[in-house]
Amino acid sequence: MSGEPTNEAPVEEVSSMSVEEDDDFVDPWTVASKSATGIDYGKLIKRFGSQKVDDELIQRMEKVTGKPVHHLLRRGIFFSHRDMHLILNLYEQKKPFFLYTGRGPSSEAMHLGHLIPFIFTKWLQETFDVPLVIQLTDDEKFLWKDLTLEEAQRLAIQNTKDIIALGFDVNKTFIFSDLQYIGSCPEFYKNMLRVQKMVTFNQVKGIFGFGDSDCIGKISFPAIQAAPSFSSSFPHIFNGKKDVPCLIPCAIDQDPYFRMTRDVAPRMGCLKPALLHSTFFPALQGAQSKMSASDPNSSIFLTDTDKQIKTKVNKYAFSGGGTTTEEHREKGGNCDVDVSYQYLTFFMEDDERLAQIKKDYTSGELLTGYLKKELIEILQKIVGEHRKRRAEVTDEMVQQFMTPRKLNYQY
Repeated sequence: MSGEPTNEAPVEEVSSMSVEEDDDFVDPWTVASKSATGIDYGKLIKRFGSQKVDDELIQRMEKVTGKPVHHLLRRGIFFSHRDMHLILNLYEQKKPFFLYTGRGPSSEAMHLGHLIPFIFTKWLQETFDVPLVIQLTDDEKFLWKDLTLEEAQRLAIQNTKDIIALGFDVNKTFIFSDLQYIGSCPEFYKNMLRVQKMVTFNQVKGIFGFGDSDCIGKISFPAIQAAPSFSSSFPHIFNGKKDVPCLIPCAIDQDPYFRMTRDVAPRMGCLKPALLHSTFFPALQGAQSKMSASDPNSSIFLTDTDKQIKTKVNKYAFSGGGTTTEEHREKGGNCDVDVSYQYLTFFMEDDERLAQIKKDYTSGELLTGYLKKELIEILQKIVGEHRKRRAEVTDEMVQQFMTPRKLNYQY
């Protein structure tokens, strides 16, 4: 996957964006912005040395697959990539690749923002007809959060039920908990060790900002998140092959892990993983607020009732409208800061309807209350349907997805 040259900066130079320099801070654990419109993603692309998902790439994806791209891609929500053209080259040559994404299980219930990478990953899996591995980093949450190992593992199982409820193909999807899988797979552990040996303490401090008081588990963890990038970490799926490329859909804050991975991969005799990066899902209170699983009013959770969804949107969703109806009619609404409109860009599939809403809200014709009503109806439907599907996920289904096995794909 090394292929053509990229503009990636040296791995030890990349971690986060400085608040002082850019008014934004992004690392795998913290996302903060001083701007009312949120993170400047153009600066992130430049800082991290990735490539913009442009019209040329979107048109090529549609040509290669013969299908329209997902609305999350064409609307710029998945906005950045590494080596996606090389993945498309492989697909055109009928050569295989696999998908890898993950979830850090820190809460009983996932929220809407957690769904975005999985919704898009499911589309990728179905469009390219490829296998998928999903890593549950329960070990990471034990190291970073005030959780016992047993609680971290229990949350991993609960989050797995939410993931399964999205409709992934059990015959092409392997979901694994680090706490369960690593000890049973020597090849995974060997790849962890290879990564650990090739990354210095100075590098890991530079990439992730670890300090002298951080536990040694945090310092060694990035190698665990790197290991699923390599097909040899899953001998039951890939028959021990080291040369099956990997595509990782994830939020841009996870990129430092995979910059490190791409740096060491050639020295391990492995292929660099390719990536597709998404923007961040905004908190209900706006771009400057932090969405948190510990704050039930910062987002819509998959366990919320219809009444809770309506209350949260009406009460907490930051508005870009005028302070009075008269002011709104005169000056119009600001879709760049309006959270209800931004949520619609994630979940409303109809492009024409979304464009009309933006036009009407910006002109002042459409009031904030009507915009919120539209969003409430969509979210109630999405969460309600998900809640029903999740109730049908049994422990036996979880076991089936999480059992190491040969997937229905030929290599």
